[in-house]
Amino acid sequence: MLYQDIPRIYTAIAEWGSCLVYLYILKKENMKSVHFLIGSLFMLAMQSIFLTLTGSVTEILWIPCMIIAVGMMYGFLMVGGNMKPLGAAYCCARAFVLAEFTASLQWQMVSSVQTWGNQSIWVEILITMVIFGGCFTIDIYLEKDLLKQNYLEQMTVKEVAAAAIMAVAIFAFSNLSFLNENAPFASREREDIFSIRTLIDFGGIAILHAYQSRISEYVAEKELSVMNVMLKSQYDQYRNYQDSLDLIQMKYHDLKHQITGLRAESDEEKRKKWIDSMEKEIAAFENISRTGNQVLDTILAAKIFHCRKNHIQITCVADGKLLDHMHVTDICSIFGNALDNAIEHVILIPDPEKRLIHLTVSAQKGFVFIKIENYCEAEISKNEEDLITTTKKDSKNHGFGLKSIRTAVEKNDGSVVFGVQQNWFKLKILLPRAL
Repeated sequence: MLYQDIPRIYTAIAEWGSCLVYLYILKKENMKSVHFLIGSLFMLAMQSIFLTLTGSVTEILWIPCMIIAVGMMYGFLMVGGNMKPLGAAYCCARAFVLAEFTASLQWQMVSSVQTWGNQSIWVEILITMVIFGGCFTIDIYLEKDLLKQNYLEQMTVKEVAAAAIMAVAIFAFSNLSFLNENAPFASREREDIFSIRTLIDFGGIAILHAYQSRISEYVAEKELSVMNVMLKSQYDQYRNYQDSLDLIQMKYHDLKHQITGLRAESDEEKRKKWIDSMEKEIAAFENISRTGNQVLDTILAAKIFHCRKNHIQITCVADGKLLDHMHVTDICSIFGNALDNAIEHVILIPDPEKRLIHLTVSAQKGFVFIKIENYCEAEISKNEEDLITTTKKDSKNHGFGLKSIRTAVEKNDGSVVFGVQQNWFKLKILLPRAL
């Protein structure tokens, strides 16, 4: 009776454990709740009862029963991980192949030990714990840096279908000998059948892992491309702002002389008020736009004009000379993206009195401290990359502002933190000060 098929209880535990692997990778924080613990134990019981009761069904009913078991895995992932349908389907395909390999390897090791005459239940339990624990731990280590929740939320039907087809093909080939010993690539030797199944399942895991690696590389390349486009856009904006400011400064210079002439020619009250207003605009522009760094001055001037047009109050206390050691593109990336994000948020606030933005650049010991804050009434959520989850519909092409800022900051050996405190969103950046 050696080399019997895998007991269904082990298959149930493998499928349940494989789902936990992907839930741990993607939703580790959810697994700490009591509700999750109760729900996961309930799923283990349901999976075990169903697979045990259907263990002796005919070959015709075997496939439908496996489909139902996979459906239970899908439901566990979708509910337990609060995943979108496509993301849960992709993880289900990966988890199913992992479960097939783990259960196959475990039972092959148990069967091998039994051939040596050792049929102790404690040895069987020990082998099960080692194989299951080892396979699941290794898979977590290999997958944790590749599989991200934000990527799963962007899964396409084509990507999920490819993974599902691979999983079905792997399952079919690994179990071919159990269905028909005379089929191609099958075997009549029971020991060989076990080895073929384990090897094919292992190859399937390798194929799906390589598939995920390539997808992750593609996503990273796409993000890098978007960030480069964003960086170029910020730099191009800076160049355009600089050209425009040269003309504006000439106009302001001319207006000063015009105001002097107009004031000497007439004492009318309305004209006087108009002239006073123009002088205030000029004074405000001159005070705000001179930080000591031409790049920062140019960016600020453009953002200030935009803020005034949209009734946004922006204040700036910045020692721009502290940024002289930074490359122009890094300054554009940090301040351009940070101010754009702040403006995009406060412009949605109905009350103009609450449309507030503050910017400071100061020296603190041996560091340059940058703080950009804006009034915030919305709830801010972070993703697993410690970045803000974008609220824009086109999430694939947006949400890279903070990534671009972080890249520029880390390039200069700095650090960045952000969060909401008492209705103020605060972005804080610390950079080493140039010697």
